[in-house]
Amino acid sequence: MSPSQESVFPEYETETSQTSKLIKKFKETPFVPIGMGGFVAVVAYGLYKLKHRGDMKMSLHLIHMRVAAQGFAVGALTCGVLYSMFRDYVVKPKE
Repeated sequence: MSPSQESVFPEYETETSQTSKLIKKFKETPFVPIGMGGFVAVVAYGLYKLKHRGDMKMSLHLIHMRVAAQGFAVGALTCGVLYSMFRDYVVKPKE
């Protein structure tokens, strides 16, 4: 094989950096990383409070933390969908 072969996907090779791809995705959908960060924060807080839960049963504490983490993630995704719809249908000029 010769090194002068043409690339099959030139637009793919121009953007080889994973961080640039990640930044591009975050700009397109800003609420996804917010939801992911909130999910991680709620889980970290739940693990921290696991020691100091008092007389609450472990299963009940874990259920509360799961509901809080899922609620944050779903809420962020819902806000992202609403933002996307607002941007596409209200702000975008009609053609």
